[in-house]
Amino acid sequence: MIYHEQAIRFECADDSLFGILSIPDQPISRGVLIVVGGPQYRVGSHRQFTLLARHLATAGIPAMRYDYRGMGDSEGEIRTFENIHDDLHSAIDQFFLALPHLKELAIWGLCDAASAALFYAYQDPRIVGLILLNPWVRTEQSAIKTYIKHYYATRLFQPDFWKKVGSGRYNPKVTLRFLLQSLFTLTRKGRNEIPSNDSLHSDANHAPLPERMLAGLNRFTGKVFIITSGDDLTAKEFLDLINQSRDWDKALKIKKAECIHLQDANHTFSSSKWRNQVATLTENWVKSW
Repeated sequence: MIYHEQAIRFECADDSLFGILSIPDQPISRGVLIVVGGPQYRVGSHRQFTLLARHLATAGIPAMRYDYRGMGDSEGEIRTFENIHDDLHSAIDQFFLALPHLKELAIWGLCDAASAALFYAYQDPRIVGLILLNPWVRTEQSAIKTYIKHYYATRLFQPDFWKKVGSGRYNPKVTLRFLLQSLFTLTRKGRNEIPSNDSLHSDANHAPLPERMLAGLNRFTGKVFIITSGDDLTAKEFLDLINQSRDWDKALKIKKAECIHLQDANHTFSSSKWRNQVATLTENWVKSW
């Protein structure tokens, strides 16, 4: 399908934000807002966001990608994914203003943009779907556990590791120091644990990241699609979380979340094969309901 692209400028608080709309000649009424994970801008790593938006537009799905405050061409102070609520709201307002036929949106977010989407989506009835790729659920303890389980344990079975040991180029003191520091961190009572739903407090903004994301997921009434990579510690950290947490497992089952795992892909889906897989999966899912 033929499409055209339009540069847009819109306001968030006192700052100007900039983005690109990819508009099909015959668009459907459901669009996709591509949210940038930091620190990067609306083109994306290896042009992924640009190529994704154009793929969707070719399939009749209007798409928007933009720079939130402090990123790319947009004005304002740099901020983290935990502080882009107003930017998201302004971008969505602009999307609907530019395309009056739109009825609803799905948010597409990679890494910490997926986390930001979970924080925001339940508060906006215009958001009916979430496409979450390698969601960022990092805590101090989960990072250590993931690194030990998926890096050090794997290294023991790699021939190049033993070649390094045999040649005398391996320094065990570095590994030992890391493991001892990790053991100390993991044994600190109660720090960064994932509580159950029964322990959710009113002061949710100060809860650990995975808990706040779970709260957002539980309150979201739309559909959820999750894509994870096999060659990515961030994805492994997320998969370990949902496999070990009854609350996460329960929430995803209640939502009937669709989960796809691309075993060979890395964190940013950097090859054309992986990018195309993600684009096709996104297109098919958005059109499937």
